[in-house]
Amino acid sequence: MTPVFANSATVRARESLIQRGGRRRPVELRVRFGLLDHPRIGPVLIDTGYTRETVEGARSLALRTYARALRPKLNEAGQPSAVLSRRGVSPEDVACIILTHFHADHISGLRQFPNARIIACDKTFAAISRRGALANIRHGIFPELLPDDFSTRLTGFSTLPRSEVTLPGGQPAGVDVFGDGSVLTVDLPGHAEGHVGLFFPSLATPLLYATDTQWMLDALDHGRAPGLPASVIADDVSAGLQSTRVVRAVRDAGGQVMLCHDPAQQPYDVESAL
Repeated sequence: MTPVFANSATVRARESLIQRGGRRRPVELRVRFGLLDHPRIGPVLIDTGYTRETVEGARSLALRTYARALRPKLNEAGQPSAVLSRRGVSPEDVACIILTHFHADHISGLRQFPNARIIACDKTFAAISRRGALANIRHGIFPELLPDDFSTRLTGFSTLPRSEVTLPGGQPAGVDVFGDGSVLTVDLPGHAEGHVGLFFPSLATPLLYATDTQWMLDALDHGRAPGLPASVIADDVSAGLQSTRVVRAVRDAGGQVMLCHDPAQQPYDVESAL
């Protein structure tokens, strides 16, 4: 069972804004989401990337302002529904969505998949549910993107069995998502509340999808904190730097590492897997 990742959109940003010490040159950040076909569960998504729900139609003023500020450019061929269609899968067929965290570029398309069980950090969802709108916006979260029945479809990380696997580099894994050892969470705090990566230990070279621990792979070598304004919305900059060290240790011990937003094409991107 091999995951692949598609690019739902690009966001153009100056490198110095997303990592401290970066250059002033603009970079085209990808906004990936993942797909895998689990032999027992069926079609599974990892996040949803950016979709029209974030950039078009009836939205709150806060979400419209967010979209105008970031100006994501949707990749029509890389939208979840388009990628799934090429694989003969409809949105209704998607059985499960694993959320790495609750930022808009990871939950934007949840409403498109009405039958999917959602596996996510229940502690974070509880915090979102009890906070007011302004507090959620401060955390970069727009609850309007969550389906109305989110709570009934949620399987929380806290209810899943703990894994006994240790990653290359020594970091313990978190929970066993499907109970078969194929997909494990990895706690990578700092970027967002409940932020996790996903570890695939059964691949020929184990893969850590480190999500938004950094925006660009070369930041792993320099251990860079996010620049302004990215550091303002980070949940915990110090914890993020520790997570960067964890991810770098996995890579240095021989594991593969992917990030959501790195601009370069990676081996598990759909384009590479064709």
